[in-house]
Amino acid sequence: MRGEYFQDYTAVLIATIAGSALVLFSFALSLIVAPRARSAMKALPYECGIVPVGQHWTQMHFRYYVFAILFLIFDVEAVFLFPWAVIFNRDIAAVIFYEMLVFMGILFFGIIYAWKKGVLQWK
Repeated sequence: MRGEYFQDYTAVLIATIAGSALVLFSFALSLIVAPRARSAMKALPYECGIVPVGQHWTQMHFRYYVFAILFLIFDVEAVFLFPWAVIFNRDIAAVIFYEMLVFMGILFFGIIYAWKKGVLQWK
């Protein structure tokens, strides 16, 4: 019994060793093959292919993050809508429909709240 237990994990051990060896081999190969030519142009901060003028550090406005978070929230909503649409024609369609209405209602009130607070207005 005990020997069978360890036999089941032999494949896991082999896969772990092989994966670790592949990662280490990739790192070693990149150290050997990668070009290392240093230049002043490579030391510049890269910004859309344009050579920077002035300070290289700027502060980002907080509104970018708010828009990104709101985008993620509604992107996740779309991810939840797809499986709902796939299983909608089953026997419990009425229950699923009302659950999704509650979910979309909560998100709708969230966007209305953000709109009323002025988060979506760019000033």
